[in-house]
Amino acid sequence: MRKPTTVEVMLLTTVFLWALNLSITKYLLEEGVAPLSYSFVRYGLAGAIFVSLALLVERTLRVDPRHLPILAFTIAILCVNQLCFVFALDRTTAATIGLILGSIPIFAALFGVALGREQLSTRFWLGASVSFLGVGLVAVGSGGELAGSYVGILLGLATCATWAAYSVAVAPLMKVYSPSRVSAVVMPGVWLLLAIIGIPETSDQDWDLGWELWALLVLATVGPLVLTNVLWFRSVAKIGPARATLAANLQPFVAAVLAVVLLSESLSAVQVAGGLLIASGILVARRRSPASRAT
Repeated sequence: MRKPTTVEVMLLTTVFLWALNLSITKYLLEEGVAPLSYSFVRYGLAGAIFVSLALLVERTLRVDPRHLPILAFTIAILCVNQLCFVFALDRTTAATIGLILGSIPIFAALFGVALGREQLSTRFWLGASVSFLGVGLVAVGSGGELAGSYVGILLGLATCATWAAYSVAVAPLMKVYSPSRVSAVVMPGVWLLLAIIGIPETSDQDWDLGWELWALLVLATVGPLVLTNVLWFRSVAKIGPARATLAANLQPFVAAVLAVVLLSESLSAVQVAGGLLIASGILVARRRSPASRAT
């Protein structure tokens, strides 16, 4: 039996940590950590780590003034993404959000079209339709489980859309600066916005959480937010984004399985069917016909 390569180990570790983060976040929210308090701690710690890393390795955080508008947009959209993410998990199950996150590649492609970077074939639109039909089934299957679950699903879709927008917007910066330097600027900016927005909630938060919850908060930061950033971009540099993204497509199902195992959540047959449709739609959309091309 062939041993996994270093890149495969990095990608699988990344996918596992991303997926695990949904269960960790949901558990912390259920144990009394308010959504904005969670985000405040997480992005504050991540920002401090990335600033330290960038200064240690590159000795500077300087960016060209011409790139400040793009940086400002990425900070704003990532802040919205984090708000959608935590409030989606606050309203519905981690398994449901995990399946919905499978539609991120479709949103990314749509933003590429909007910016004129890509022309999409009929095959893509067919795949996109299948994926969104899958999202509909996930919604129908979860509707009776939690009060406000439909709101959570809408926030989950907003999480997908804002993450896709962030990924498209930050791509030009990654060609000029290292991921660490970009993160060292973006993460503190996001933290500042979250700190301002979350003042009422963080002021009322009982911070006597116990060492177990604090350990999970640190894990949710160091693993899914910091370590995965390093592993993901190293993997992309070695094998390219197309092959790396194939591994990332495992995340929704891994996230759903972990939520079922760790949080004792349930998935209905309708939700499972919806998840399969989301994945099938992405596979169809990724198989380009000869007439389609990137621009």
